[in-house]
Amino acid sequence: MTAVFLLAAVLAYPLVRVIGRSAFLVLALVPAAGLGLSLSRASGIVGPGGAPWVENLDWLPELGLEGVFRLDVLSWIMSLLVTGIGALVFVYCARYFAADEPGLARFAATFMAFAGMMYGLVLADELLMLYLFWEGTTVFSYLLIGHSQSRRRSRQAALQALIVTTAGGLAMFVGMVLLMSVTRTGRISVLVERAAAGIDTGPVITTAVLLILVGAVSKSALLPFHFWLPGAMAAPTPVSAYLHAAAMVKAGIYLVLRLAPGYHSVPGWSEVLLTLGLVTMFIGGWQALKQTDLKLVLAFGTVSQLGFLTTMASFGSPDITQAALALLVAHALFKACLFLCVGIIDHRAGTRDLTKLSGGWRAFPVVAVCATVAAASMAGLPPLFGFVAKEAVYSTLLHGGDKASVIALVGVMIGSILTVAYSARFVWGAFSSKPGVDDIARREENLTLLIAPLFLTVLTIALGPAASSVDGLFSSWTSGLPTAAPADGEYHLALWHGLEPALALSGVTIAVGLGIFLARDAFAKVQSSLPSGFEFHLLYRKLINGMEASALWVTSHTQRGSLPFYQSVIYLVLVGGVGLAVLVNDTWTIEFQLFASPLDFVVAAVLIVVAVAATRAKKRFTAVVVVGISGYAMVMFFAFTGAPDLALTQVLVETITIVVFVLVLRRLPARIGESTGRFTPAWRAIIGGCVGVTMMLVVLIAAGVRVGEPASVDFGQLAYELGHGKNIVNVTLVDIRVWDTLGEISVLVAAGTGVAGLIFVRGREGHLSRLAAGHDPRDLRGRMRFQPVVEDVADHHGPDTEDVQERRASWLIAGRTLAPRNRSIILEVTARLIFHAVLVFSVYLLFAGHNAPGGGFAGGLVAGLALIVRYLAGGKFELAEAARFTPSGLLGTGLILAVLTGIGGWIWGDAVFRSVFVEGDLPVLGHLTFGTPTFFDIGVYLIVVGLMLDILKSLGAEVDLHQERDELLLTSRLDKSFNLSENLGAQAGHEAVSTILDRVNHLDVDNGAEGGRL
Repeated sequence: MTAVFLLAAVLAYPLVRVIGRSAFLVLALVPAAGLGLSLSRASGIVGPGGAPWVENLDWLPELGLEGVFRLDVLSWIMSLLVTGIGALVFVYCARYFAADEPGLARFAATFMAFAGMMYGLVLADELLMLYLFWEGTTVFSYLLIGHSQSRRRSRQAALQALIVTTAGGLAMFVGMVLLMSVTRTGRISVLVERAAAGIDTGPVITTAVLLILVGAVSKSALLPFHFWLPGAMAAPTPVSAYLHAAAMVKAGIYLVLRLAPGYHSVPGWSEVLLTLGLVTMFIGGWQALKQTDLKLVLAFGTVSQLGFLTTMASFGSPDITQAALALLVAHALFKACLFLCVGIIDHRAGTRDLTKLSGGWRAFPVVAVCATVAAASMAGLPPLFGFVAKEAVYSTLLHGGDKASVIALVGVMIGSILTVAYSARFVWGAFSSKPGVDDIARREENLTLLIAPLFLTVLTIALGPAASSVDGLFSSWTSGLPTAAPADGEYHLALWHGLEPALALSGVTIAVGLGIFLARDAFAKVQSSLPSGFEFHLLYRKLINGMEASALWVTSHTQRGSLPFYQSVIYLVLVGGVGLAVLVNDTWTIEFQLFASPLDFVVAAVLIVVAVAATRAKKRFTAVVVVGISGYAMVMFFAFTGAPDLALTQVLVETITIVVFVLVLRRLPARIGESTGRFTPAWRAIIGGCVGVTMMLVVLIAAGVRVGEPASVDFGQLAYELGHGKNIVNVTLVDIRVWDTLGEISVLVAAGTGVAGLIFVRGREGHLSRLAAGHDPRDLRGRMRFQPVVEDVADHHGPDTEDVQERRASWLIAGRTLAPRNRSIILEVTARLIFHAVLVFSVYLLFAGHNAPGGGFAGGLVAGLALIVRYLAGGKFELAEAARFTPSGLLGTGLILAVLTGIGGWIWGDAVFRSVFVEGDLPVLGHLTFGTPTFFDIGVYLIVVGLMLDILKSLGAEVDLHQERDELLLTSRLDKSFNLSENLGAQAGHEAVSTILDRVNHLDVDNGAEGGRL
């Protein structure tokens, strides 16, 4: 079902673009289907004979990691909240947003993706899988809170929520890794059982659990992280109703409920959660009474209720856990309803300020009834479900029998008094008639907007009298928990337990809370006279500002724009860190072998000579060529040692690298500048020598300390028997270690995008256009105004048609695009002769690479060389003729194809990237084997070709255009100068022309002979 949510998120964008906001009604079917799925499994999960529904997916079996989804009673209850309230909020969105709401399609896709992440979070039974969904909710909530991108407040609130929850999530991740490293398992259900049995104990376990609690506390907005939730009220109301009342903020509560049965006795667990929970409950209630914005009243009330929930969830005993579950469900119902009602009020009245709202009962009576019922449930008034949950809390804490229960009882009673007060204040502020304030005009209420609040209100009312039936659902979970006291397991939810102490406490709570509301003016004066307390939001801002100032200082002192300086710092850190490890290493079992073959001396001699020559080179082009020779020397080494595949790849990479360097050097001075930094040539030589010695020792030590058999020993057999290939290197890349390759090609895609982003200014696809009819690109001004070619020449007559026919009849279009001095007839003819043959050869390498030297990477490089030859022979117009596809299209298609190969192995096999092969005998071709890794290799091929085309476009065609603009600018200045000479006299004109010619001479130094030709 999680995959269905994510698929719906992909489809949501085009769906909203096509049918508008009504698409939310269609999208609501997805969480409704999840709700139906959960309800259909209730009979097998809930009840005395129920058992969890578990589904295992092979994730990383070599590391002992499984993709486990577990639907037990607790996750079942959470799934009902996630899907049920989610479906209602989607229906609400269909009329809440305006038809022309900016970014509505993006919002719908993000909202659906968040729902999917939350659904996966409550079902995940493996720590790292839970963490992935956990961070997914963080990212998508950031996008949802910042939906109004034009509003600075929304952007700041989104970033604040992201930073706070991500910081807590990172601490939680560290705790999860520690817990898994000690227990050797990531299964949450297994970990809780082991902890309850007293198997896993010790300081490391305690540290890990407390770190996990940091993530839970930050996600559920407890002190000191509570300030992000009120700030997040800048989000649209549906976001507040779902993320901050029913779903996201419940994630931390859910995690505490999940771990409490096993880890409630861990040192620090109760102390931390009780303290933070009770203090947060009080602070949230206190702040809610000071707000005038209805949404902020509910926001701080949510903070208070989250502290309440955390306090109850932390005990882990059956009875108190049952009360916590009742409170969890009640809170989701009444708080989601209240947020949705506030959204309607805001739509109708145009304000959420309770001092400016008057006559709400007459203006929107249905909304008033729904909100009043929800607020009464929040205050714990009978006969609503909130009252049942509050009674359960008081009763179970009264019978707790320990000091923690007493402290919790006193704390939650004080917090509940404040809850009653701000609940009454909310109803009064939203709906009462106020003297001196104009009443809101009554309008017809939209039925679609009312569906969700009405449904939630009905549930809130109905679950109160039906509490005894709900009791069986909750007790089916709590009955399996370890009992903390002899009396546990005796409490049952009910609307009426008779005259008991809990009822008296409820009466006192309601009476005192209403008294505070009635004396609200006097209470407000008391609040204003007291110190405001510690502002955690201001502390957050100071921390962020301090970090920004520190980053600015570090950047200004380290980013000096000097590449030698950067390299020297990197090398010094390398020598200091790795060199220290080498010195303290006590396993120096070096086995030194001078050479394996006499030919090694040849390679070594070449490398030494070119290394010295590179340091002595005075021109950039000379240095590039000399360094390239060292790469070709490595080709010799690979060939001598029997690694033809590596030799082929190395020669291709080295050739392309030289070409790329040359393309860049066109815009750099020809000569290498003199050193003016603090690292003189002598210091550079010393640093370089230290790096060389350090790395030599590292290689020698690493080669001599191996105690186990290399993993690569079995690669040959695996490649032939399982990968159906004789080329071990290629089979390793596309089958055995395919996950590594997927990461590498992702880096290639990022690199291609980064290169284009650095070069192109306004358009990602740049200026790679084909030659237009009737256009002479040899004219500098004409080069700035070319248009795409017209393919259909049937409608053209005269010179234009002849030009197009001439272009199509020529071998290359270099004769029409390059100046005669820049043409090479031999290169043009050679490019025309070998281009298609080289492309065919690249395809051969692609498909032959499974059994012979080659593969997708090598084939893509060969195809890239073919494109380079076309570009060098004919320039950017010729490149446009050779490459009809956009680089981004090739990069995206290749990456999608590679990912789909992995997903296909999971769908049709039993693991991601599971390979499938088909064998058979064909006429002429003989016995052939074809497998799914070939599709992955094709994706690699497309990515490499796209990267090469991106480089040629950015460092080739785009740099050409920049150079042409400079030439055009200089030509224009010369024209103006000569005109000035005629108009103002010889002296003034001579000075202007001299200035321009000085610039031309400067270009001659920077760009070869181009400036001189001008």
